[in-house]
Amino acid sequence: MEKPRKIVPPVYVLLSIIAMVLLNRYAPLARVIAPPYSYAGGVLLVLGIAIAIINATAFRRVGTPVVPFHQSTTLVTTGFYRYTRNPMYIGMVTGLLGIAILFGSASAFLPIPVFILIIQEWFIKGEERFLEEIFDHQYVDFKKRVRRWI
Repeated sequence: MEKPRKIVPPVYVLLSIIAMVLLNRYAPLARVIAPPYSYAGGVLLVLGIAIAIINATAFRRVGTPVVPFHQSTTLVTTGFYRYTRNPMYIGMVTGLLGIAILFGSASAFLPIPVFILIIQEWFIKGEERFLEEIFDHQYVDFKKRVRRWI
């Protein structure tokens, strides 16, 4: 079993937002989405937050930890988990996309692929190994049926 991470994914979301703000302010690239169209980013931001909260609540409802690499007690396969193995992370990415669209500058989009790479390499892949150890064939079957992202 892997040790719990000291820096959890929401911290990387916050660091990504800080990078977006700084890039937008001090190194803005071309404006790719102008108002009023950029205001659609607010909808994605709210949607992303809602997706992350709904899916964190699903974990709490069945009594399994939300924090990565803490001992899972139940494999959640209902709700959004029927379509993706990582809806909380998708919620985080959706929120970041919303913020980038609100800024409208191409530079605000740059931290998003970095965030996705960090989450996939430092969290998702390890979580998958961890869940296979705990749930064995139940998780392997789940992986065969449901995509990692979307």
